[in-house]
Amino acid sequence: MDLIAEFSGWGYTGMFVSAFIAGSIFPFCSEAVLAILVAAGYNVPLTLAVATAGNFLGGVTCYCIGRLGKIEWIEKYLGVKPEKLEKTRKFLQKGPGGIMAFFTFLPAGDVIIIALGYMRANMWVCNISMLLGKFLRYYLIYMGVDIFV
Repeated sequence: MDLIAEFSGWGYTGMFVSAFIAGSIFPFCSEAVLAILVAAGYNVPLTLAVATAGNFLGGVTCYCIGRLGKIEWIEKYLGVKPEKLEKTRKFLQKGPGGIMAFFTFLPAGDVIIIALGYMRANMWVCNISMLLGKFLRYYLIYMGVDIFV
């Protein structure tokens, strides 16, 4: 909780950094930082944009590491086991591919975007889908915060 308060104290920079961390493979509660900043009266559209940008760029980082195609790096630096990556890759090959990047905001979303990068799925489709999903998530969180603040 202290780390969340620390990031909140940094304002927009803290929002960006916490969202970037949460968008990558590391678990972090950037939603709490968003809620604190909104409750503190920060500009909502700017806060949502900063949160979305940070989270999106964290996801792009995972995509790029996956795209490098080095299983040992994916396992060592991102903590994703080759079996999990292969299972996700097989699932994604059966479905709509890059559009599945929309769901990278889910708890297991990091594996989805890493697998899409590993598969060399269309970067534009992945990026647009991921950006939309991440924005929608933060917007819905804001709407929930707005009800209670």
